[in-house]
Amino acid sequence: MKKKNYYILSDGKLRRHENTIYFENSEEKRAIPINSIYAIYALGSLTLTSPAISTLAREGICVHFFNRSGFYVGSFYPRESLISGDMVVRQVEHYLDREKRLFLAKAFVEGSILNMSKVLAYYKEVEAKRAVEEALQILPTAESVEEVMGVEATARNAYYSAFDSILKNFKFEKRSRRPPKNEINAMISFGNALLYSTTLSELYHTQLHPAISYLHEPFERRFSLALDVAEIFKPMIVDRTIFGLVNKGIMGRENFRQELDGVLLSESGKEKFLKAYNEKLNTTIKHRKLNRNVSYQRLIRLECYKLAKHLLGVEKYSPFVMWW
Repeated sequence: MKKKNYYILSDGKLRRHENTIYFENSEEKRAIPINSIYAIYALGSLTLTSPAISTLAREGICVHFFNRSGFYVGSFYPRESLISGDMVVRQVEHYLDREKRLFLAKAFVEGSILNMSKVLAYYKEVEAKRAVEEALQILPTAESVEEVMGVEATARNAYYSAFDSILKNFKFEKRSRRPPKNEINAMISFGNALLYSTTLSELYHTQLHPAISYLHEPFERRFSLALDVAEIFKPMIVDRTIFGLVNKGIMGRENFRQELDGVLLSESGKEKFLKAYNEKLNTTIKHRKLNRNVSYQRLIRLECYKLAKHLLGVEKYSPFVMWW
C-alpha cells in the first residue's frame, strides 16, 4: 500500500485498534491503516491516545500540529531510528567552522535565489528576474551568515515585487506576518509552515540531526535545519501553488476570514490549499541523474541525502535548482 500524507482538519481523537489507527469524533469514525500513513498534519484539536502514540513512534510517523489560525505549533517527532554519532559530530563540526558553515549558508541561499529566478522566468517577469540575479552576484562576497541572509532578503524583496503582476484578483503589496495583512500573505504563511513540516518529515528519514543548521541560527524548540532546506523549495512548491490557486480562480475571498488585525484562511480555504499543496508534492518530474520519475516531495529527501554526503566528505554539496 502506497503511503501518503493525511491532513486532519476536524477536532477529534486518534486511537489504535490492532494495526489500524482510527480518527473519531462525534460525527465520524474513520480507519487509517498504519501502513498507509507517511505523515499526519493536524489542523484541528487532536488528541492522541498512548497506544496510538506508541504505534506512530514505532512506525516512524511524524505528526505536525497547527493551531486554528493555521500557524505551525510543533511536531511529534519519533525517536530517531537512523541516528548516527558520526553524522552529529560532522554536523557540529561544519557549524563551528566559520568557513564550512558559510559555504553551506551560501549554498542554501543560492538554491533559493536560482529557483526564484526560474519562477520569474516562467512568468516572464524580466525586471524582477534581473534584480534577483543581481543579488545573486553579491552572494560570493558575503563574509558572514548575517550578510548572506541580507543578500537573501534583498533577492526575496525583488522577487516579491513581481507578485502583483503575476497574480490576478488579489493584491500582495508586501510581505507581512503574524498576522498576515491580506489573502496572499495568509497563503504564504500557511504554505511555508506546511513546507517546513514536510521538510522535517523528510529529515526524519535520514541520519541528519534536524536541530543543527547553517543558514538559520539553531535555537531551542525548533528544528532549524528544516528551515534551511525548505528555503530552496519555497518558490517551486509554495509560491507556484499559490499562483495556481489564485490565477485559476480556485481560491476566492470567501475562502478567507478577518481576525483581529489580519487575514487568515477559512476552513474551506485550508481545504483547498491542502488539496493543491498535496497535489504539488505528488507532482513528478524525470530526474536527470536518477533517470526516473520522482515526486517533488522526494526531491526534498534527495536534497537531504546530498547534504549528508557533503558533511561526510563524500561529495561537495550543490543546491537543487529547477531545470524546467
